[in-house]
Amino acid sequence: MASGQAHPPFEEESPQPSTSVRSPEVVVDDEVPGPSGPWVDPSPQPQSLGLKRKMEWSDESEEELEEELELESAPEPEDTWVAETLCGLKMKLKRKRASSVLPEHHEAFNRLLGDPVVQKFLAWDKDVRVSDKYLLAMVIAYFSRASLFSWQYQRIHFFLALYLASDMEEDNQAPKQDIFSFLYGKNYSQRPLFHKLRYQLLCSMRWRTWVSPEEMEEIQAYDPEHWVWARERTLIS
Repeated sequence: MASGQAHPPFEEESPQPSTSVRSPEVVVDDEVPGPSGPWVDPSPQPQSLGLKRKMEWSDESEEELEEELELESAPEPEDTWVAETLCGLKMKLKRKRASSVLPEHHEAFNRLLGDPVVQKFLAWDKDVRVSDKYLLAMVIAYFSRASLFSWQYQRIHFFLALYLASDMEEDNQAPKQDIFSFLYGKNYSQRPLFHKLRYQLLCSMRWRTWVSPEEMEEIQAYDPEHWVWARERTLIS
């Protein structure tokens, strides 16, 4: 893969408007002790996952939640046919898959890479057990499938999407627990809320968690020199 670019400098977060559901408390400490050390966000901020770019999530019962998460069926991108070869009067057509990933989804992903907690997490995951280039490409794909404006994606969405990607692709369940270890240490009280938000994100994506190799390659080809594509397990000694 192409050589990595320098990490963007840490930026101070701007306060986010409060919503009816608070995201799990996220951690930041000057030291990075590893999975056993708790991380505490000095300025926790509420997060929200809007459905269809409008819906606010609230602490409702599972039955009410399922009714609330009924989504209008959005039109899917239509595949097109392109000429691959032309020989005399014969033409060979190749089906070109229509992608739902837009530049704004890449922009949202890049903005979150500037988040200091996300940066510390990527530095902490030195063996890229839970944040290699393929799982990160799936985060962008999931951003394209959840019905949010690009500016609505916040820190918690990054970790939710990364957890879903690991759940989808990895046979070993241990790396997923690294996300919890990093965010909450040994504090288990925030995990139920994390899983509730994960369920809501799944519903907003209409449970479309599988990402084809072609789509992952297409996502990486959008900016092939991006430093995250150098996060490859085979390159880690």
